[in-house]
Amino acid sequence: MSDAIVSFEKVNKWYGNAFHVLRDIDLTVARGERIVICGPSGSGKSTLIRCINALEEYQEGRITVDGTLLSDDVKAIEAVRKQVGMVFQQFNLFPHLTVLENLTLAPMWVGHLPKAEAEARAMQQLQRVQISEQAKKYPLQLSGGQQQRVAIARALCLTPKIMLFDEPTSALDPEMIKEVLDVMSELAGQGMTMLCVTHEMGFAKAVANRVIFMDQGQIVEQNSPHEFFNNPRSERTKDFLSKILGH
Repeated sequence: MSDAIVSFEKVNKWYGNAFHVLRDIDLTVARGERIVICGPSGSGKSTLIRCINALEEYQEGRITVDGTLLSDDVKAIEAVRKQVGMVFQQFNLFPHLTVLENLTLAPMWVGHLPKAEAEARAMQQLQRVQISEQAKKYPLQLSGGQQQRVAIARALCLTPKIMLFDEPTSALDPEMIKEVLDVMSELAGQGMTMLCVTHEMGFAKAVANRVIFMDQGQIVEQNSPHEFFNNPRSERTKDFLSKILGH
């Protein structure tokens, strides 16, 4: 069994005093594991993965990422963020910078890489997501699917140990979804630890080691894709799957 790279122990989070968004979350992610998290809107799934790189704070419990306890300590947060890449629903690329410049910014400023080395690394990652021929273009000259692949390459430029995907295809037109999922599948095949919030159940069946269903801030059910889709145990899971799979 691979060692744990992420662990949540009895994690609770509130927004204000009223909204209890994460409730007693216990979760261990093994190195190299690929997890898909699904659930209805407002179930806490995006909040959960955003806690892993301290984009969201939590109030109770413990989150450990690659041996570092996430706390208010700025150094701990910085250490974790260097290990964790994130891809959002919106691409968040700088429109006034070329694709290549978008990719070299963080390695040069955060990683203090010389420009030539940062550019070589950027081209390597653009090749990895099959878009190196667009390096000199600006984001708005690209399709949505191409921009999202650039965003994935940008995250990879900091050589993360963990990749987080927060609904990476939900802002894309249907014909562009496959090219992004193909890149994610390839990453999974290369052994990257991945946590993906997505409603793309075909991707979950093909790529995930484990599917987690969340509702009302709790992990309701988790299982291998085969068991999750064929033998869901919870009524809430069955109801969700019937809506999303259209049965």
